[in-house]
This record gives sequence, structure tokens and C-alpha cells, in this order.
Amino acid sequence: MQIISINYILESMNNEKNYFGDIWKTCLNNKKRFNRSKLREILKKMEILGHIEKHGYKDEAFYVKHYHYSVEENIGFINNIIFTYESKIKSMVRKLENKKIFSYISKDLNSHKINKATKEDYELLIVTVTSMFELASSILWTKENSDDEELKKELKKCFKQISEFMDETSQMLLEGRKTNERVILQREITNKIPKTGHLTV
Repeated sequence: MQIISINYILESMNNEKNYFGDIWKTCLNNKKRFNRSKLREILKKMEILGHIEKHGYKDEAFYVKHYHYSVEENIGFINNIIFTYESKIKSMVRKLENKKIFSYISKDLNSHKINKATKEDYELLIVTVTSMFELASSILWTKENSDDEELKKELKKCFKQISEFMDETSQMLLEGRKTNERVILQREITNKIPKTGHLTV
């Protein structure tokens, strides 16, 4: 797993059109070029989080830095993402609530004949939990880099909402689990928390 700075990617882009090939040449990972698929994944995450916008298709596609022009627009955008992730996580937790997969992951997920749909639900849960933590990381970074007091106040509320939701989700997942299951789950969740202003790929 790699941890990538949002700010580093943005600083590698100019203020107008940024074609993928140009970004790939400019952005370096430990003085080496990113794997192209990894860079596309990073850019997709930054697009979802509202830091950049993609225009065009295939070879003609380019990215521009995205600036929200009002507090309402910015917070509305973030709240939509929060709602989407909360809905997905709740759905996955309900589907997995009475499944034995949590017992299996405390041993070896691949060594048991797990229902394919159940395994996919678990993997989607982990992906969405990761996305929620990355959103929280993005919110904190935006708050730290903003001079707009109203925006900072609203971002603080958004971060608090995510924190409370994830605490409740963790409690639901851990309730009634055996000690070894709890340790594995806590480690799985904790490992998905990136540093402020960073994404994982």
C-alpha cells in the first residue's frame, strides 16, 4: 500500500489543462514514475473527492483543478459523498451481520469456502471504509489550508459526522465478536486510516 499526498499531486498540475501523460511525467513516487494504473487510481480518487475535474474522453481527456465557488456548494458536495458512503457501509454491515466471515478472517480468508457474494460484500465494505477515511483526511486537509472561517466551521461539522458514524460502525462490527476476531477487525480498520491530506493506493 502506498500513501500519496493530495497536495503533491495538485502542485504537480498547472492551473489549466493537465493531460494524463503530462501528469505522469511530472509526478514522481520516490524519484520514480508512478505505475500508470496507480496514477489513474489516484486521479480517480481526487476527482471523487472534488479536488480535480476530468474533461473529455480517452486520449483527449484532461484534468483541471476544481475550486468550489461557495461554502454551500462545497459542503453540499461533501455531504452527498458522506451520504453515499454511509449508505453503502450500512448495507454491507447488515448483509454481513450474521455471516461467519469475521471468524474466517481471524484465521485465513482464502482457506475457507466462503460464499462468493459474501466475500464480495466484505471486500466492498473494506473499500468503502477506506474511502470514508480518505474523505475525512481530505476534509481535514481542506480545513487546514482554507482561510474561510465559515467553510472551516462547516468542515469541522462534516468531520465530526464521519467520526461519529465510523465509531458507531466499529462498535457494530466488533460487538459479540471473539477476541481474535476483534483484534483482526480493529487492525483491518485502523490500517485504512491515512495521514491528513493523503490517499492510499
